[in-house]
This record gives sequence, structure tokens and C-alpha cells, in this order.
Amino acid sequence: MTFLELINDVLIRLREAQVASNNETAYSILIGRLVNDAKRQVEDTFGWNALSQDFAISTVAAQFSYPLTGIGQKFTVRDALNTTSAAGLINLSFVEMNRYQKFGVPASSEPQYYAFYGTTGTDANVVLYPIPDGVYSMSFSLTVPQAPLAADATSVLVPDYLVAQNAYARALVERGEDQGLASSEAYQLYRDMLSDAIALEGTRLPERQEFFSV
Repeated sequence: MTFLELINDVLIRLREAQVASNNETAYSILIGRLVNDAKRQVEDTFGWNALSQDFAISTVAAQFSYPLTGIGQKFTVRDALNTTSAAGLINLSFVEMNRYQKFGVPASSEPQYYAFYGTTGTDANVVLYPIPDGVYSMSFSLTVPQAPLAADATSVLVPDYLVAQNAYARALVERGEDQGLASSEAYQLYRDMLSDAIALEGTRLPERQEFFSV
């Protein structure tokens, strides 16, 4: 569904008149805010395949920190590769990376490790070690939330029916009970639908099916 279609879907459930644009009325603007809140919650619950992005970096000799331009800070890493040598990169903790960089003279060669530290504007920085001694290609497979919906024609990437049900439950809380479905019941329906959607998508992602005893 598009942003406008999601707003109208929620308005129909509330037995309200549909609108021709997301900012047509004060109420449609409110529902639009609830749709975006719902979208964000759905995105946060699972690493949806629809949110997958690949981000490439070409290193520069003697430069160890690189901004993930346009990615922001709210993302998860699915894989990190040195594609120049067809090798995986190892994620270090901040403490480990900090000590590699600051104890003695840092090594300068082909990167094998990465960590996240600091930002450039609103984007996270990735730090590589050893410090690159030339040009290498790094590839990060990420799960990145979609930007907030603003234009009527923008389609939501995560399952639209989950966003609609979640936004409807939020709208019921905001408006109060009115002889229709209770907000708690609407939210429980959302939770059940979310659980089913995650289970279904998980069948296509073997890494989501692995469990380890602790």
C-alpha cells in the first residue's frame, strides 16, 4: 500500500471519510503520524528482507574511518565482506578496536576487522583495521529502516497489512472506545498477525532458524 492508501485503510476501519491527500484534514495528518509510528514498530520487530541494502566502500590508503552515507544510525548488519580478497570481515567490540588503534603503532595492510564508532552528520562511521594501505572494496549487507512516509504515493516496504492493523489499534487508543473493536483487541490481532508474518518470512531465512543453547 501507499502512504495515502494506508491512511484511508485506517480511516475506513474507524468509519471515517476517506481523504484525497495525507494532509487534507487535521485527522488525516494525525492518522499519518500513527501510520509512521506503526511502520517504525513493525520495522523494529524483525530483519525484514524488504529492508535489505548493500553498502560499498572503497578504501583510501591511511584512512581507517568511513561514513555509511545515507544509511543513518538505525540499522543492523547481516554480513560484512572484503570483496577484493573474497574474505569476511570480523566485527570487533569498541574496546578491542580502540586498543588496536591506540596501543603502539597500528598495523597498515589489508583490513580484516571492523567496528562502528562515531558519526558523520546523521550517518554512522565504520572503522577498519588494519588501517588500509591501498584501495580495497568493502561490502556491508545491512537491514535499514525505510525513511518516514511523507508523499502520498510512497509505498511502505514492510508488510502493509501489519502497518494498517497497528495504526488502527493506535488510533483506537487515541480516540477511545466507541462501540467498535477495543484497542486491546485490535493490538492483540496485530500481534498475532505479526507473529504469523515473521514465522512465514523466517522460513526463507535459514539464519533466523538457528537456535543455540546457552
